[in-house]
Amino acid sequence: MICILIVAGHDTVLQGQLKNDDTGLYGHLTGVPKALLPGVGGKKILDFWWETVNTRQLFTEVYLVTNADKYKHYERWATANDFPVENLVNDGSTTLEDRLGAVADLELSIRSRGLKDDIMVIAGDMLCDDRNFDIAQVVRFYRSKPGDLVIYYEMEESEKSDSRGIVEVCSDTHRITCFLEKPAEGLTSSRLASVVFYCLQKDTLPYLSEFLSCNLDISDRTMGKFWEWFINTQKMPVFGMKLPTGFQLIGQVGLSEYAKWLAHYSAKQRESPVKPITCRSYARVGLMGNPSDGFNGKTIAMSISNFWAEVTLLESQTLVLLPHPLNDPTEFGSLQDLYHISRKEGYLGGLRLLQATCKKFCQFCSKQGIALRKQNFTLKYDTNIPRQVGLAGSSAIVSATLKCLMKFYNITDNDLPKPVKANFILNVETDELFITAGLQDRVVQVYEGLVYMDFSEQLMEAKGYGEYLCMGMDSLPPFWLAYLGDPSDSGRIHSNVRQRWLNGEPEVIEAMKSFAELTDQARSAIQSKDWVMLAQLMDKNLELRRSIYTDDCLGPGNLKMIQIARQFGSSVKLPGSGGAVVGLCLDPDQMVEMKKAFQEAGCVFCVLIPYDPSCPSSRNQDHKSINN
Repeated sequence: MICILIVAGHDTVLQGQLKNDDTGLYGHLTGVPKALLPGVGGKKILDFWWETVNTRQLFTEVYLVTNADKYKHYERWATANDFPVENLVNDGSTTLEDRLGAVADLELSIRSRGLKDDIMVIAGDMLCDDRNFDIAQVVRFYRSKPGDLVIYYEMEESEKSDSRGIVEVCSDTHRITCFLEKPAEGLTSSRLASVVFYCLQKDTLPYLSEFLSCNLDISDRTMGKFWEWFINTQKMPVFGMKLPTGFQLIGQVGLSEYAKWLAHYSAKQRESPVKPITCRSYARVGLMGNPSDGFNGKTIAMSISNFWAEVTLLESQTLVLLPHPLNDPTEFGSLQDLYHISRKEGYLGGLRLLQATCKKFCQFCSKQGIALRKQNFTLKYDTNIPRQVGLAGSSAIVSATLKCLMKFYNITDNDLPKPVKANFILNVETDELFITAGLQDRVVQVYEGLVYMDFSEQLMEAKGYGEYLCMGMDSLPPFWLAYLGDPSDSGRIHSNVRQRWLNGEPEVIEAMKSFAELTDQARSAIQSKDWVMLAQLMDKNLELRRSIYTDDCLGPGNLKMIQIARQFGSSVKLPGSGGAVVGLCLDPDQMVEMKKAFQEAGCVFCVLIPYDPSCPSSRNQDHKSINN
């Protein structure tokens, strides 16, 4: 592949204002070509691009096309920066009026040097707020697609679409379905802006000459106009790749615009490595319908702020995953100490979750055409979610890790929408770590709060995800939770039900349909605040579960907790895969006595504090007095 840097524009507006600058700050830049102006980090703008593409592993040659007016400046720059002077291309223009236009400059470079290879084209006078993105990712993604490649980014709020080339991109294939050069307001809802950063197949090069023969007006010979013609009219396959960073083409901008964007990007660079990123995800309880989420059923689940997983990411020289001192032990007091810890906590801590999430995140971004900057980090985690009691502790760590990675790499919800994010978290656990799991936990940890979920086969096959609705959380009753002090592995409780379901066993099929019906009834009860009805439905959910999983599968620990709850007239069900029970007791006095009974049986008891993302500070105060 060959790279061509285009710096042939005539910066008349900027140069005029530099000459007349009376602040004394910019007068020394008079006559300096725009690509050689100071960029982010103090380096010249062109220096950044030359350092980025100066790699023989990717490019056999790098050319730079400029105009006659500024040629000597670039010749001097080339000798000072080990750029081959013989690879400078002079387009012969000396003024804005006799300019060739970007497409003609590109075509001149290709024709005059007899280039017959794939070409990467970059405007050498673009400010970029990311000094570390990996251009090799761009080349790899381009080579994976059967067409040309256009780089784009998501515009900031202050940027207007009528000053950019806007692309509309198919989220599945990444093919650009429409290219609009500086569209009028309201013509498109897309906020994805193309920049002069492209990869062209060698078979595309003849189209440059064809485009020029059809567009004799210099003002039409821009790269944006070319792509508009090539994609919209010629219907040629062009794909898009997102860089999670911002770009500003200096072009015909004034001094104030140049200074504004330089200061903006410089400030972002100063801020980015300093502040650690900390994200939290909460445990959840399944209130209704579980475990039908793995069987095309319906569920309702709730985030609880009693228990959480927190991940912190800090930029570092190398990529480091720090083990948790309690959950990832490597030293033990004795063989007996190792035995007791392993028996109670199992063998698998949270470190594998961090590693699997990072691996899956890298894979996802590569597949989705999102280039990540070359920047390393250190990840550490903490959690107070009880292990092996079915409260979604593993997925909480994965979810919090994903939040950190998205913030660090500037990946937005447009890149990874919430329904897809839930699927991503599930895939980390099922595909990478072979953990038996359903979608419910991941959905509620992504959406947060009280969430109704429909996983019907029709929805899952049509969209790849279900229908997820956040429900109101006003005036919720005091749900309680009890869990075993010495639990077994909660994943074992699923037994052979999945295989029976796959085999089409009528009893299991009907049970999953009944779970869905109970969930719809529970949704109505919550909306009407009929807590007596909700309590009855929770009991029905448990009995239905016992009918298909059997008491032998539930195990003595879960059955003991169920028995205690019912002694005090409380509804009860399993909030997850086992090791804990959740219930609704509408008699406060009975709640107090029930708490004592659970504690005497060696269980941990608490009243749940619902986590409401719309007002977390106030919601997190609910029910605290009952836990004291």
